[in-house]
Amino acid sequence: MALFGMPAFTLEEVRSRTYKPRDAWWTVFLVDPLAGRLVVVLANRTSVTPNQVTWGAFALGLGSAACFLMAGWEWLLAGAVLYHLSFVLDCVDGKIARLKGTGTVMGGWLDYVFDRIRVLACALALTWGRFEATGEESYLLLGVLIVFLDMLRYVDALQVAKVRRQMRRRLIEAIEEVTGVPAATGAEHPAADGVPSADAVDLQQNFRARFAWYIRVRDWLRDHRVRAHLVSGIEFQMAVFVVGPLTGAVAPVTLGAAALLLVFEAAIMFKLWLSSRDFTRELARIRSAAPRAGSAPSRGGHASCM
Repeated sequence: MALFGMPAFTLEEVRSRTYKPRDAWWTVFLVDPLAGRLVVVLANRTSVTPNQVTWGAFALGLGSAACFLMAGWEWLLAGAVLYHLSFVLDCVDGKIARLKGTGTVMGGWLDYVFDRIRVLACALALTWGRFEATGEESYLLLGVLIVFLDMLRYVDALQVAKVRRQMRRRLIEAIEEVTGVPAATGAEHPAADGVPSADAVDLQQNFRARFAWYIRVRDWLRDHRVRAHLVSGIEFQMAVFVVGPLTGAVAPVTLGAAALLLVFEAAIMFKLWLSSRDFTRELARIRSAAPRAGSAPSRGGHASCM
């Protein structure tokens, strides 16, 4: 029965309204099946808010860190389970916010900050706990590596998105400068031959030409809601704080995940470099159309009197 007589949300509604079109494969296969069902229960039977769920996820994350500090395989197991549950709740808060429309800017900030604190606390606890249990100082360096790579991944993601937005904005500005009208979408500008719409500019030509096989792989992954960036910050965290402790091979798993993360980050940088070459070529092509666009009235200008 829905809370306060409100219509009950179904699992299908949760999937269609809250699942991301593409997500990390760990989330798609190992988190969403549980998170979606939790959302159905919480949204229909409780008045819990997304921020309250965020605090719950944070508490479980700190509990995971406390377990990692202890000696013994059973504590590693408990820490791994708590970390995974913490991440599940971390996905639940966003889904409830999207489902009910109760998300806030403050909630987004809180979620981001708690994520970073959870990773820091668990990284320090896990590696210090292993150092205390084994006496191997290499675990202390491993802790620094975990924190550094987590920071690198999130900073890099923000900067890549920023660069892509800047390239798109400069293309739009160039189109508006040449045509004298706001950049349209969906069709070429009749005022300037050879000037495409902003949406029609393709900044992936070089990449597709070099890696045609990738398109088929990407499309298959998209059909299963999985993003092509197979080892991102999420998979790295889960390898370090779930797979490593569960297998008792914290150091080897962490180093392997770190290597894969760096490979995929390098691939993103290479793809961005290829896009920058496409950007330079397309920008030059747009600007070369300026002489043919002389008949177009400039923005804010007036027709001259004769």
